[in-house]
Amino acid sequence: MKKIFALVAIAVTVIALVAGCGSNNNAGSNDKKSATIGVSISTLNNPFFVSIKKGIEDQANKMGLKVKIVDAQNDPAKQANDISDLLESNVSLLIINPVDSAAISTSVELANNKKIPVITLDRSADQGTVVTHIASDNKKGGEMAAQLIAQALGEKAKVIELEGVPGASATRERGEGFHAFADQHLTVLGKQSADFDRTKGLNVATNMLQANPDVQAIFAQNDEMALGAIEAAKSANKQLFIVGFDGTQDGQTAVDNGSLSATIAQQPEMMGQIAIATAAKIIAGEQVEAKIPVDLKIIKK
Repeated sequence: MKKIFALVAIAVTVIALVAGCGSNNNAGSNDKKSATIGVSISTLNNPFFVSIKKGIEDQANKMGLKVKIVDAQNDPAKQANDISDLLESNVSLLIINPVDSAAISTSVELANNKKIPVITLDRSADQGTVVTHIASDNKKGGEMAAQLIAQALGEKAKVIELEGVPGASATRERGEGFHAFADQHLTVLGKQSADFDRTKGLNVATNMLQANPDVQAIFAQNDEMALGAIEAAKSANKQLFIVGFDGTQDGQTAVDNGSLSATIAQQPEMMGQIAIATAAKIIAGEQVEAKIPVDLKIIKK
């Protein structure tokens, strides 16, 4: 009987070890498969960010990765709540496209405290630790827009500027790049925020055209505002040189039909794809660059 018990004990031990080894292997596999990337997008009421979302989803499907995407609806408070919920759901990594670069800092620091890596996309965070920032060179793009206007209309041409969401890094950087050239070579009659929104772009441009009847050009910091400005110019019966930014499908169509003079085109789907590919590297423990640039190009007829 003692021998039988001894043999049974040995068998149980062997079975337990085998099961344990199998359990460990499966755990590693399940960890990989269960990794979820949380994504917070500033707004999906804008074709540019819809294209980013498409790039994210397409690349995630291609790589077999899970993503959980939330829409902040251009509300910093909602974005903070959304990110808190993502962190509570145990995401492996966060991709954040901030509504406001200052306001998002608290959420980035919260992720830092939980040891969750953060990627910022298109717009940066003022504070907190970010593994990498993926974006076009917004300053360069703003400068390119100013140069286009000067080339088309000459030195000291009169221009107004439609700015994006106050506090967003893209707003700040595009404005800085634009003014670096425009303040020296153009006559900037005024600037005002229209929150990257087409309807607000129409309303703000209408008011600014009434206040500046001798304006010759408009620089809008995104295509949505530029499309609103086109409608404002039509209503005012003005032929203006209008430059947008982003290169959305609607913006490119407007360039093709001649209503938009040019757009500084980003590549939003590519940005989304790069974000997911980079996230996969970070989750795998690989090193990535602190800044990953995405090329700009000028689209004009």
